[in-house]
Amino acid sequence: MRAVVQRVNESKVLVEGKIVGEIRKGLNVLIGISNDDTVDDIKYIRDKILNLRIFEDENGKMNKSLIDIGGELLVISQFTLYGDCRKGRRPNFMRALSGDKAEKLYDEFVHQCRSVIKKVETGVFGADMQVYIENDGPVTLLLESNKEF
Repeated sequence: MRAVVQRVNESKVLVEGKIVGEIRKGLNVLIGISNDDTVDDIKYIRDKILNLRIFEDENGKMNKSLIDIGGELLVISQFTLYGDCRKGRRPNFMRALSGDKAEKLYDEFVHQCRSVIKKVETGVFGADMQVYIENDGPVTLLLESNKEF
């Protein structure tokens, strides 16, 4: 699993011009699922995201997690995170899991986040979405359950 995690002041996602998910202070997470991912990958990425100490404490140091601040989470599926651009000019998406299998793992990831975080919003799996992000910092991190980076 891959995730692009952005600390945000606010974020929202629209489908066909309608807001389907919206948060205030918290994290916007773009999540990609590969052919090799399992429930263990979901747990690893969920725990890593929810416990990242990237929010400022009373001394202005990044020392608090999303859980610590009671922040909100917006999760958006993004298969293009597995686009391989090393050869040619067209990304190769062979590693990206698609269809029902990917949606089930995505739904499980969201379910596991909701078991810990009070407000978890989502986009619509597989839909054409417009994502609006007010990045705070900016703070943007890349995570990979296989620890490739």
